Amino acid sequence: MSKNPFLYRHIGPNENDQRHMLKTLGMPSLETLITQTIPGNIRYNKALDVPEGVGEEEALAELHEKIEQNIETKPMIGQGYFGTHVPPVILRNLFENPGWYTSYTPYQPEISQGRLEMLFHFQTLISELTGLPIANASLLDEATAVAEAAGIAYRAKNGKRSGIVLANSLYPQSLDVLSTRGETIGFDLKHGADTIDETCSAVIVQYPDSFGEVQDFTTISEAAKAAGALFIVVADPMALLMSDAPATWGADIVVGAIQRYGVPLGNGGPHAAFMAVSEKHTRTIPGRLVGQSIDSDGNPAYRLALQTREQHIRREKATSNICTAQALLANMAAAYAIWHGPEGLIHIASKIHGRASRFAASLIAGGIPLKNAKFFDTVVAEVKGKADDIIKDAEQAGYLLHQIDADHVAIAFDETIGRKDIDTLCHIFGVKRLEERVEVQLTPRDTTHFMTQEIFHQCRSETDMMRMLRRMMDQDLALDKAMIPLGSCTMKLNAAAEMIPVSWSKVANMHPFAPSHHLKGYQIMIDDLDRWLSEITGFAKVSFQPNAGSQGEYAGLLAIKRYHEANGEGHRNICLIPSSAHGTNPASSQMAGYKVVVVKCTESGDVDLSDLDAKLEKHGNDLAALMITYPSTHGVFETAIKTICQKIHDHGGQVYLDGAYMNAMVGLARPGDIGGDVCHLNLHKTFCIPHGGGGPGVGPIGVASHLVPHLPGHSINGTSHAVSAAPQGSASILPISWMYIRMLGSEGLKRASEVAILSANYIAKQLESHYNILYKGENGCVAHECIIDTRPYKDSAGVSVDDFAKRLIDYGFHAPTMSWPVAGTLMVEPTESEPLAEVDRFIHAMIAIADEAKRVEAGEWPLDDNPMVNAPHTAKALLADEWTKPYRRERAAYPDGINPAHKYWPPVARVDNVHGDRNLVCTCPPLEDYMEEEKTA
Repeated sequence: MSKNPFLYRHIGPNENDQRHMLKTLGMPSLETLITQTIPGNIRYNKALDVPEGVGEEEALAELHEKIEQNIETKPMIGQGYFGTHVPPVILRNLFENPGWYTSYTPYQPEISQGRLEMLFHFQTLISELTGLPIANASLLDEATAVAEAAGIAYRAKNGKRSGIVLANSLYPQSLDVLSTRGETIGFDLKHGADTIDETCSAVIVQYPDSFGEVQDFTTISEAAKAAGALFIVVADPMALLMSDAPATWGADIVVGAIQRYGVPLGNGGPHAAFMAVSEKHTRTIPGRLVGQSIDSDGNPAYRLALQTREQHIRREKATSNICTAQALLANMAAAYAIWHGPEGLIHIASKIHGRASRFAASLIAGGIPLKNAKFFDTVVAEVKGKADDIIKDAEQAGYLLHQIDADHVAIAFDETIGRKDIDTLCHIFGVKRLEERVEVQLTPRDTTHFMTQEIFHQCRSETDMMRMLRRMMDQDLALDKAMIPLGSCTMKLNAAAEMIPVSWSKVANMHPFAPSHHLKGYQIMIDDLDRWLSEITGFAKVSFQPNAGSQGEYAGLLAIKRYHEANGEGHRNICLIPSSAHGTNPASSQMAGYKVVVVKCTESGDVDLSDLDAKLEKHGNDLAALMITYPSTHGVFETAIKTICQKIHDHGGQVYLDGAYMNAMVGLARPGDIGGDVCHLNLHKTFCIPHGGGGPGVGPIGVASHLVPHLPGHSINGTSHAVSAAPQGSASILPISWMYIRMLGSEGLKRASEVAILSANYIAKQLESHYNILYKGENGCVAHECIIDTRPYKDSAGVSVDDFAKRLIDYGFHAPTMSWPVAGTLMVEPTESEPLAEVDRFIHAMIAIADEAKRVEAGEWPLDDNPMVNAPHTAKALLADEWTKPYRRERAAYPDGINPAHKYWPPVARVDNVHGDRNLVCTCPPLEDYMEEEKTA
């Protein structure tokens, strides 16, 4: 028996359970199963060189000792990152609550109404702040949001206008990401409003700019309109509380980050970005959009709208490769706005502006002039050669300021800065604090017509707020309630010990542009992760900048692109992608400037080697890369993978290995040994960062030694390779993966992979007499997931894969992944952390639903009126006076195996997707709209 104390906390099936599962499979041992599953020529037979696993307390103490080497100060650097107070009611009841952070992306709306509602309120908040009618449900960060907006403008002009004008000073990190994106998409950056002409597709302004300057954009907006370019505003949402809405300036698109609405600094992330657009750009807005529809009973219901934009449908024609969002952080920001309401938000903004103004007045009175005449929260002092000394004195006093050059220092105020801080700052600058304010023409929003929706006015007591958050949470089905058996998404345990460090002060309150010696604890932790993940993958180095799997794909392809260019082979522009690939693969490929060529797959789901040879014969001289997922998208370790990689290398190409399924490989096989040159890892899958209702995620890339010089980063030798705003991406959630690896250790990591494979094969075996299991390896085994074919029941009983998914809700389960990679199927991944009892409960439910389909097939229930097509069943429907269904209420509510005491009740019946897209509603109407309706009535 292992001495690792965490191993048996993380892995669900105990040793007796594992023996039972192996006996069901006819396998004498786990090692036999793994030998039968993983091809011998890729098997890693050594122990991973990572520390031996330790218990929770020891790991927490070790990490705490490292993180304590960070130096916590009051950062007043600004540049898009500001201190904020996280309201304790939100910290405890949302941010630290597994009912919120363990839920999945709300693709199944009937079990996602709570977080969909909160995201709907987030969209409403952004629409109110910007004055634009359509806002999405968050993007990855401000810099990528700016790049996405530029892409919308560029495509709106069909690529015929390459100019993107930066009319004032953009934050440097946004400029870097924009430069990277322009390099591959094809737009050129121009600086200064005087460059606006008919060659431009967009004009971008930052409000306030990177020097804190607030300016009137009327002239710039008019020039943009006259040139036929889109006017894009990058806005601070706190500053927008003290200005008119950008829509009144003529803005077509407004983007920004909502971090200072109660989301910790966290060394740069994760933070939710936002985008709002005018109505004519509704169909091109990237990311997710929450809309309102109705359910089958005619009741209002939330859902993800316009899902045809998802990458798995549009593939290389997708306008964005963004697959995840920052849902958890967007929900925190929406909750912050609900908690404070419009009056509270404006009070906070006014306080920030007032304190900045008083400090500015003190500087001026003390003989220190200002560089920026009009500002919101950032004062730029002209100090004539004294900047170095002031920065040092401030740091010694516990403050970080932004040094612009030898003569100028910027001081950014936020809601955490109080009167005592101003006293200290005045002392540092050698001036006397005054009560007077500089006259700055910023006026708070008029709340008469701003955020008038009821949701922003109903929670002022903590009791109300606590209950609202609980009400929303109870409407959702997350991992704290039941197994989420999603194929490809690895919804495994997010252990409490892994989550605890995220709330530590020296994790949460660090500014990403703090001096490196202030971030020493972070760097030590990240160096550990770099070393461990490099060992796990077989690569030379790992970059943590990509803050989503899709961004990891993009960064990896850029590394390949720059490698070819460095070798004088920049003409290589063909990316081969198997037809089974996840849709972000072709989307990322076209974003990187590659032409996608699809390689066929065989009936067994493997890459068709003859078609691969034909494509290599045709495109070999121009081959840049192959993007391939391993194990395959069909949940199988295909045996020819090393041959495939060698063929690519023989033709001068590089192999991008999609690491979405690393949960089947850790400790058992390594992408670098297989032949991969670069691989992204989904830390929110394999390495236990929770999905957060649709984000955050982290998608670091590991690369072979020859690609190390081409890893992403900000302004390397004057050239940007950046793919995200913060230097280390979503750094504040990396402690989760550090804790996971440190607690499991080499033995535990390998055992987790083995049990994940065991659980998937156990499910496949138990269900194979009721469903066809579509793909298996040469020895009849699946990897860590299996694909269940429901199509025969569609033919015989008229029940679709949707009906299976919705009926599972009545059994208390989230549906597996539907219709991907094969239409009409369910892809099931149990993960290693689900206990055998829960796995058996899922198996029982799937068998029971198959039996229901057979009863429809036999004519016992009508095709159009049976428990499956009517699922899910709500409590309201079941309590109706009349029950006219041909099956008993008890069968609808409590199907076989359901304990009434533990029943999960869906808040809505089946949601009408078509109605929602035809009648798009994605923000709450203001109260005056309701009043007008009442008057009309």
